[in-house]
Amino acid sequence: MSLLQLYLIAGLVILCINTLLWLVSLPLKNASIIDPVWSLLFLAAALVPFVSGFDQLNPRQILIMTLVIAWSLRLALYLTWRNWGEGEDFRYKKWREAAGPPWWWLSYFKVFVLQGVLAWIICIPLLAAQVGSDSALGLLDLVAVAVWFVGFAFETLGDWQLTRFRGNPDNKGKVLNTGVWRYTRHPNYFGDAAQWWGFYLITVSAGAWWTLYAPLLMTGLLLKVSGVVLLEKTLVKTKPQYKEYIETTPAFFPWFPKKSGS
Repeated sequence: MSLLQLYLIAGLVILCINTLLWLVSLPLKNASIIDPVWSLLFLAAALVPFVSGFDQLNPRQILIMTLVIAWSLRLALYLTWRNWGEGEDFRYKKWREAAGPPWWWLSYFKVFVLQGVLAWIICIPLLAAQVGSDSALGLLDLVAVAVWFVGFAFETLGDWQLTRFRGNPDNKGKVLNTGVWRYTRHPNYFGDAAQWWGFYLITVSAGAWWTLYAPLLMTGLLLKVSGVVLLEKTLVKTKPQYKEYIETTPAFFPWFPKKSGS
């Protein structure tokens, strides 16, 4: 199959998954069940070439799928565990309250279709890396793995350290500024973006450099839409120490902290 055919099939798979998820969300009255499934949409898309059938797997196909599986399953399992029993996320609650009774069908387009379309647009490197050049792994592939691993380490350590911090009642209202959180205010978002740049570099090695828009879009979403900006609006209001944390710690790209101006 051509890349275009695989891409269209991946889009259909994503649409089917999110439609089923929307139907499940209606009796639960919880649109935020999409969050733990977000990374699994990319895994489903990446599996399309495998299901369509390869005569023989080459090292790059094995590499990209291994990294996608590790990123996708870890994030999905973590978010499922973190959100279990917590009810609907406050972002979706606000939308539900603002929309009123029509929310049951509006949620399909505003939440499930929208996120499905975004996942479909961004997933293209995961497919292009598998149908591109089947040459032996090279230096760029090794660089890609290194970038991906840095991202995986930041995201995993950041989630683990935040879970431990929140688990201590004495830390209620305080700001986590140790561990990887000492070098960036959002190690999990930075880590997620870095992993996507790792995916992209593998795709470049396969000859599909033109998929650059996918990691750019994912990074933009993490920085400006669903990640850093949205979360910090809440944190500044709820945690008095967060303003000082902003003064001393980079928002996204890790670096050594500055001394507080106060």
